[in-house]
Amino acid sequence: MAGEQMKPAAGLLLVLNFCMYVIILGIGGWAMNRAINHGFIIGPGFDLPAHFSPIYFPMGNAATGFFVVFSMIAGVVGVAACMAGLNHLRYWDVDSLPAAASAAAIAWSLTALAMGFAWKEIDLHIRNARLVRSNKLFFYFGT
Repeated sequence: MAGEQMKPAAGLLLVLNFCMYVIILGIGGWAMNRAINHGFIIGPGFDLPAHFSPIYFPMGNAATGFFVVFSMIAGVVGVAACMAGLNHLRYWDVDSLPAAASAAAIAWSLTALAMGFAWKEIDLHIRNARLVRSNKLFFYFGT
């Protein structure tokens, strides 16, 4: 096949994508676990807070919950796309290419959506008190 010399480059990019999505899943899983452990307690006899959101995160701002949820969805779809890419890398024929390309396109679009929520989180200037304090320390001691 004419593209056999591209297999090592495709394999390297596949490994880098897999590592990126696993890191995203690790950080997103940590943030989700922290939100569940430190979120609102809802049960009999408890009233919901005035500004209750089902996607509440104790860190960040109002966009953090959406960012974390969509990042984790993009991470899972990205890992699945890496598996489809590994299958295409193994067979390396025209029949396995459409599945890998469509899975990669869906993973890329979900990653772009999560990036949009990250931009919205940066754009919002309302921050958690802990985040503001750590930000001041960064500007005081950071470069």
